[in-house]
Amino acid sequence: MRDQWVEVNGHRYPTDGWEGARLIDFLRLRLGLTGTKEGCGEGECGACTVLVDRRPMCACLVLCGCVGGRSVLTVEGLPPHFVSTISQAFATTGGVQCGFCTPGMAVMAYWIHEGHQGTGHGDLPKLLEGNLCRCTGYWQLMKVMTTLARESRGCTACQSASPAWPVRGSTEERYV
Repeated sequence: MRDQWVEVNGHRYPTDGWEGARLIDFLRLRLGLTGTKEGCGEGECGACTVLVDRRPMCACLVLCGCVGGRSVLTVEGLPPHFVSTISQAFATTGGVQCGFCTPGMAVMAYWIHEGHQGTGHGDLPKLLEGNLCRCTGYWQLMKVMTTLARESRGCTACQSASPAWPVRGSTEERYV
């Protein structure tokens, strides 16, 4: 049996009575952390992305009882210097429109920024494919990531991503 508490953004919270609830519901309803958004409820859109023990997971798919004794980082728990940097990058590149995907994108950007690449492909678009955005079409989001690469601590996908988005107008989509 898992521990009856979870650490969220550096603080411990009891999970009594929430073990069978989804993590997203615990975060939003019990803790009032509404930055984590529910888009699809099926783990397809990435709007609810959080880091569980420093690994990205969709909070809509994880039961609260499964994170007992573990560490969860939400968009509200991102370091202030990173939030400032990514906010500026989103603003200057036009990488945010409706803002619904932004929290999940910010958490993934932080994970990538910290050097956790996970896929082994070294391909920035591949790293972000689990986060859907219906407004920007990813062009601006790739620009956000390349802006962040300037101060990245080991993300080879970010550092080699200038530019790393598909070139349109050709007969095939290719990466330059």
